[in-house]
Amino acid sequence: MMNSIKILRDSMKDAGEGLTAQYGDQAGMPKAQGTTSDPVYREAVRRGKRFGVINKYEAKISTIQDRMHLIKDDRELEVLHWLLEGKSYRWIALHMGLSHSHIRRIRDCIVDQLSDTNVPNVPNGDTCTEVKSAC
Repeated sequence: MMNSIKILRDSMKDAGEGLTAQYGDQAGMPKAQGTTSDPVYREAVRRGKRFGVINKYEAKISTIQDRMHLIKDDRELEVLHWLLEGKSYRWIALHMGLSHSHIRRIRDCIVDQLSDTNVPNVPNGDTCTEVKSAC
């Protein structure tokens, strides 16, 4: 997701392609109907949509980063890091020497820990990876 934000921000740096007028025979040909022909307006609409997507991604990432202190296990932190970088379960599994199904279980534990905000009856040190670990 963080890579997606970077790519979207990089795509916002240029003014866009295809904004120049046509000349010669192409200028005299009939144009398609049903869309706004103003290229500046189309570029503004495109950028507005991109900014909306970027803001949505940033809100999701900030929510996760605000709760990262809840995750204590180093293995879970590493899996979360790679998931935020956009890596697949199989890539993470090869990198960490685990199976992709085990990475999925670790991810499920991470989600459980990040979503539980008030768990008063759980003893300290009790994490999902100790219970569900296949190793």
